[in-house]
Amino acid sequence: MPIGSIILLPLLGALLPPLMVRHGRAVVAWSAALVTALALLVGLWHAPAVFSGSDVSSHREWIPMIGLALSLRLDGLAFLFVMLITGIGLLIILYAYYYLPKDDRLGRFFGLLMLFQSAMLGIVLADNLLLLLLFWELTSLSSFLLIAYKSNTRVARQGARMALAITAGGGLAMLAGFLLLGHVVGSFELSEVLAAGDLVRADPLYLPILILILLGAFTKSAQFPFHFWLPNAMAAPTPVSAYLHSATMVKAGVFLLARFFPVLSGTETWSYIVSGIGLTTLVLGAYIAIFKHDIKGLLAYSTISHLGLITFLFGLGTPLGAVAGLFHLVNHAVFKASLFMAAGIIDHETGTRDMRQINGLWSFMPYTATLAMVAAAAMAGVPLLNGFLSKEMFFAETIYHSWVGPLEWLVPAVATLAGVFAVAYSVRFIHDVFFNGKPVDLPRTPHEPPRWMKIPVEVFVALCLLVGIFPEQTVRPLLDISVASLLGTTPEYHIAIWHGFSMPLYMSMIATVGGILLYTQRQRLFAAHDRWFPRTSGEAAFQYSVKRIRDLANRLIAKIDNESLQRYVAWLLGAAILVTAAPLVSGWQIFGGVALSPLDGVSLAAAFILVVAALGTVIARRQRLFALIMTSLVGLIVTLTFVHFSAPDLALTQLSVELITTVLMLLALFFLPGGPRQEVSRWRHWRDLGLAGIAGIGTAMLAFAVMTRPSISISDYFLATSKPLGGGQNVVNVILVDFRSIDTLGEITVLAIAAAGIFALLWGLRLAVPTHDLEGRRWAQDVHPLIMSMIARPLLPLALLVAVFILLRGHNLPGGGFIAGLVAAIGLILQQIASGIEWTQKRLRISYLAMIGVGLLIAVATGIGAFVLGYPFLTSATLHPEVAVIGEIELASAVAFDVGVFLVVLGTMMLILENLGRLSGASPPSSSVESVSEKT
Repeated sequence: MPIGSIILLPLLGALLPPLMVRHGRAVVAWSAALVTALALLVGLWHAPAVFSGSDVSSHREWIPMIGLALSLRLDGLAFLFVMLITGIGLLIILYAYYYLPKDDRLGRFFGLLMLFQSAMLGIVLADNLLLLLLFWELTSLSSFLLIAYKSNTRVARQGARMALAITAGGGLAMLAGFLLLGHVVGSFELSEVLAAGDLVRADPLYLPILILILLGAFTKSAQFPFHFWLPNAMAAPTPVSAYLHSATMVKAGVFLLARFFPVLSGTETWSYIVSGIGLTTLVLGAYIAIFKHDIKGLLAYSTISHLGLITFLFGLGTPLGAVAGLFHLVNHAVFKASLFMAAGIIDHETGTRDMRQINGLWSFMPYTATLAMVAAAAMAGVPLLNGFLSKEMFFAETIYHSWVGPLEWLVPAVATLAGVFAVAYSVRFIHDVFFNGKPVDLPRTPHEPPRWMKIPVEVFVALCLLVGIFPEQTVRPLLDISVASLLGTTPEYHIAIWHGFSMPLYMSMIATVGGILLYTQRQRLFAAHDRWFPRTSGEAAFQYSVKRIRDLANRLIAKIDNESLQRYVAWLLGAAILVTAAPLVSGWQIFGGVALSPLDGVSLAAAFILVVAALGTVIARRQRLFALIMTSLVGLIVTLTFVHFSAPDLALTQLSVELITTVLMLLALFFLPGGPRQEVSRWRHWRDLGLAGIAGIGTAMLAFAVMTRPSISISDYFLATSKPLGGGQNVVNVILVDFRSIDTLGEITVLAIAAAGIFALLWGLRLAVPTHDLEGRRWAQDVHPLIMSMIARPLLPLALLVAVFILLRGHNLPGGGFIAGLVAAIGLILQQIASGIEWTQKRLRISYLAMIGVGLLIAVATGIGAFVLGYPFLTSATLHPEVAVIGEIELASAVAFDVGVFLVVLGTMMLILENLGRLSGASPPSSSVESVSEKT
């Protein structure tokens, strides 16, 4: 099976849970579990190839012009993370089913969880830098939604915003680093980048590349000084914390360090920055964790500390450091996920996570207490558990690494101190929660949770024991293949419970004894901490910065934004004049030397009418209908200009747009207030006249300069390749649906979003309907004249027939989906003006929102169809089948894309205009339009 299905299954599966809500909670959970299990099975399907040392890869071009390709690779490192993401994900789904309240929106929760899972799998499988970045940002967005899952609470909203701001900011820095890295290597393919380590390290851009990529890794993995976002993200439900903030999302940063280890490590800069930040985070996180009263707060800071430990190991830049980093990454994911789940069980059963209230739970829930204590012991590094083995490797690396000067003893001492803190907060978790007297004012009496809720914790605790006792048989094979894919070879290393008496063992003993002793002196330690530890934090600094930026923005808005459109336009025109006047001041020649076209009487007459109509619009702006007629006359002259220069597609489009916008302006003008005219100062008149004159003359000069200069046009290329490559003779349409079809897809998507936004703004809005015009004359009461209705009704099928004709011929003759959509909209609008919206809707029964959605789906499906057949996205295909009697006919896939454009344009126009018409309440919009016409 293709490795892309590992990502695609949860991505498409994210739609299942919301759809299954009507069938009950169990079906929702089963749908999410099934998708995750299938992704896991696909990964296991490729396990034999990965364990044999082969990489399973796939490559499809997507947007080759920018180097973006759907390149995926399943090597040993990716396989390790796929197993973690999908395996832990399965257990999280089981746990969440019992943890979340029965009245919770389970469909939405599991849908978001599947989306996040797909994004994480995309990160670890991506073999293209830009593709990796896309999935990277998708994890930030999906985690934002999961953290803010309880959006009715202020702490959840704040934590989500903070997490998104920090991680997305790091993602932007990483984007810059990836662009520089791709520039240096000459490719964005990760396989080529990883093979160019010497080239990258020798390049002058190595330092900015390193810093920018590390910013992305450090923000995602909550490294100092960006560590403060992770504890605030604990406002998310406990299943989210167990999955995102212990086992997967925060591991994305250290995964990035591992993935780019071959290309970025091996320099002193790498070692000092990465190991320095990692060691600082290790000690700081472990120290703060001791003083947290919230169980999840303690576990959050301990997670930060362990992530610092892994970062430090990768920062050493040695093969054994990388081995130890990967080993502890796996161990931490296992014991920390079980601890978060245990914390969730405690919260679920007691109603609180405050360790000052939760005491003596051993007597209420001994089985859960045993599981949690084993996991906490693994976190502390107790022998016979998995955490002990990787901690020993960590201590060994601090001792046997080639340090310079005082670092030779300082780094092992700091590492031992961090171990003391880790034991202290682990002992506090065990003693304060499960012993230490009796509970204090618990919201509810605790008891053991449901049987199936404990199974995920049991599995993780069993893994802690199995790996701790039988490391060679359990984790060694998986560790070997991941190390081999990382380093290219597997260095000599040993994982064993007993290595004899050695310095790492002595350091471990000191950490264990020191941690217990430190905990016994906790009262003095707490007092000293409150006295000496600074009250400021990264969170406070972040909130302060956000507040200052918001205040600055408000002050700037207060000075600039006075709600005067005239002032805004004046500043815009003034700035444009200054920018374009710079070349003229420097002696730039206006005339470019190209011979001018001869003038003819028709062109002069059209130009004269255009000027008169434009001036008439300005002079008669108070007379709304007359000004609108003058504006339409300007559009008509522009249409005739396109006809004169043999641009029928543009002429048809311009004419259709003029008709649509005229109706739109009639509706808008109808609802504008008609109060007394506001007097404008003489200074404003002269200012506006000067700006308009200078801007007009400057634009004319600029156009004259451009048109009289020789230029190399790309039109010859399109004229020559339109038929052979695009399968159509109408070059304009072929450009829209083939050469730049992705742009067109983006444009109709924006159009659809705008329509949905306008629909949402106008939904339920009702405005008072004026009964008189500005001169006080009462408007006509006959809003649907019989003659107009009789004329309009036979015109509708004719307009639709013309629209279909224009649509189908657009690939070879003037026309296309956009023009056809406008023509069809004109026919429908005319029908609504003549007979009313309600009369028209009863007969058509069309959902314009659904029409827009279907149009977008058709356009996207056309692109996906080409992609499935092995061609770049939205590549058009042309067939020439033989048909009896008719002979050879031409079928182009671009026509299907044009149908999507047609539906989106038609749906958008009708959705906007119909809802504008409904602003008058009971009166249909046609009455508004007709009344405006009748007043004249």
